[in-house]
Amino acid sequence: MTSTIANDPRLPATAETIVVFSDLNCSFAHVAVHRLHETRRRLGLDGRIWFDLRAFPLELFNEEVNARPGVDSEISVLGAIEPEAGWRLWQGPDWTYPVTTLPALEAVHAAKAQSWHASEQLDRALRRAFWAQGRCISMRHIILAVAGETGAVDVTALAAALDTGSARAAIMDQYQAARHGRVRCSPHLFLRDGTNSANPGISARWLNGDFGTGYPVVDDDRAQVYEELLIHAARLAESG
Repeated sequence: MTSTIANDPRLPATAETIVVFSDLNCSFAHVAVHRLHETRRRLGLDGRIWFDLRAFPLELFNEEVNARPGVDSEISVLGAIEPEAGWRLWQGPDWTYPVTTLPALEAVHAAKAQSWHASEQLDRALRRAFWAQGRCISMRHIILAVAGETGAVDVTALAAALDTGSARAAIMDQYQAARHGRVRCSPHLFLRDGTNSANPGISARWLNGDFGTGYPVVDDDRAQVYEELLIHAARLAESG
């Protein structure tokens, strides 16, 4: 392994880990995380390959809230290609819609201090809380409630981490590592040997305007790329 790869901050620290840069309110990332979990389970790789969920905070890249019209326009398109991930149009008043995902991203990172499993389960539960249940994952009490529902997270320890901001610097480090095109989008996956895939398997474009005014069209959806990535990660782990 070259020193360039070894020192790349985007890559996982170990071969049995796949880094996933994403935001929690990104519909393409919701598809990706669902497919990662389901494919890992189907391949019998639970407990052998782990997901290192890292922040690609769209609100920092775009310097604005991830616009609800754009998010809503994606639901019917992405929901149609992966309905089991869990989707529902926002039913609450506009003022209850999440304005930031940074606290939730901090929580996912903070849970890594407990275990990979705790972090993975919290990340997936927060995605379902937003996309399928219409819950405001910007708010501390919602994040902690979702954490408690996983059965995998020590909620008291997580609350202490949120209240002290112990994961905040790590989120900003991940943002800095992703800037200047080094991470192309949410989601973007990285393996230990430098293998990477942005928005795995999906090719999409916007019609009648950009995000927030137009609507997405998926031209290609090759879901088998997740099996390829996970099998490759397993081989890397086996070879040490």
